[in-house]
Amino acid sequence: MTRKLACADFTFPLLRHDNVLKLIAMMELQGVDVGLFEGRSHLWPSHEFGNVPQSARRLKVQLDSLGLQLADVFLQLDPDFMPYAINQPDAARRRHARESFVKTLDYAAEAGARHVTTLPGAPFDGEPHEDSLSRAVDELGWRVEQAATHGITFAIEAHVGSIVPDPRSAEALVKQVPGLTLTLDYTHFARQGMPDGDAEPLIRHASHFHVRGARNGSLQTSFKNNTIDYRRILHVMDQTGYAGWLGIEYVWTEWEKCNECDNLSETILFRDFLRS
Repeated sequence: MTRKLACADFTFPLLRHDNVLKLIAMMELQGVDVGLFEGRSHLWPSHEFGNVPQSARRLKVQLDSLGLQLADVFLQLDPDFMPYAINQPDAARRRHARESFVKTLDYAAEAGARHVTTLPGAPFDGEPHEDSLSRAVDELGWRVEQAATHGITFAIEAHVGSIVPDPRSAEALVKQVPGLTLTLDYTHFARQGMPDGDAEPLIRHASHFHVRGARNGSLQTSFKNNTIDYRRILHVMDQTGYAGWLGIEYVWTEWEKCNECDNLSETILFRDFLRS
């Protein structure tokens, strides 16, 4: 089957954003995953949200001129995911996160996206895990409702350090929030030594999917050293009718030593593999 392949714009942070988009088009990928990451991507929420319609239209014009589609908009409000986690105990911070999410929906809709991703929340020291989880469930339910009014699919990415760091807890959370989906990324599980089979049940809950190399102890590694069985994943996707994008998501940051790969070459290698 024909697969929809995208590349994250934050894969190449050392290039100007317009050149990043040109590079993705030159690699003959159809889509772009845009990161609205405060302080660590090309497009910061604090800049883009000054005039949402204008910023979103500017992005859409750039994408349209290159024949690219906006596959996903990924919102993060701080380089550290804790200060503005959606389930922050501080009510003022939760309110800011909600306001920013609504602006993200407006931005995504104006720019032509039908998919938005955020992080799922975090466990907080000094309070029972159940309290942190309960707030996350409430906040995610509200976000699902808001996204639906825009005709947008909303997803979370289960990740290392989050309220749902493993497949079992991620599936339990999705089941607690009707309408919630996953931007599924096996690398966060592989890095912890978890087998692919643990994550496979999550494919049925996925509306977006991240692809890159990973192995036990390494959140990001080369195509050659990758241990995730993407061939098996694609087979299960075909069986379950997955119709979303496959976003190749190499990053370049010191976090988790994710600055030790040749992102351009690895993106091309995974592109060719996914096409084959």
